Amino acid sequence: MRRLIGLVVATLLIGSAAAEPIAPDTLVKNVTSDVLNIVSKDPEIQSGNTAKAIALVEAKLLPDFDFKRMTALAMGKDWRQASLDQQSALTSEFRTLLVRTYSRALTAYKNQTIDYKPAKIADDETDVMVRTEIKQPGAKSVSIDYAMEKLDSTWKVYDITVSGISLVLSFRDQFSAEVRSGGIDGLIKTLHAKNVIKASA
Repeated sequence: MRRLIGLVVATLLIGSAAAEPIAPDTLVKNVTSDVLNIVSKDPEIQSGNTAKAIALVEAKLLPDFDFKRMTALAMGKDWRQASLDQQSALTSEFRTLLVRTYSRALTAYKNQTIDYKPAKIADDETDVMVRTEIKQPGAKSVSIDYAMEKLDSTWKVYDITVSGISLVLSFRDQFSAEVRSGGIDGLIKTLHAKNVIKASA
């Protein structure tokens, strides 16, 4: 449930890069509010239309996430063992896995609201944590924190922490086990297989 909530909110952090730099906390608030409004008025997404949710995510999510860094974090020390081609394949498969997971989570949106925590971000900071809290009717609130880095003039998400647990790092043990049993190529094949299953589900 916690991962689901985190993925729902992660999906909402979407939007194209603006002409002028936008503060990370402002980006989170503006885009989240906009997308929540879109989803709340789209009965197809709310009823489980994953294809439509995927189209929304692919159109707006990808520019705001650093999938290469996310994959490297999930891989840990094994990332350095991968060739450039393998790193590219890993990033592609991991991105596909996350996008499809985010899309399914987005279809589970049911009137959650977001409380944005005050943030003091200096102009020269390049790595920040944006903190929010998800409030759900009849359920305990859940903290969602976004680790963001500034690349050139654009802020990108590279990890999401749900109630103190990093979603990206939560894959590390699984990935490490796959590498030990089948090498880097084995992990790539496993991720590809999961993506094929998710696409046909």
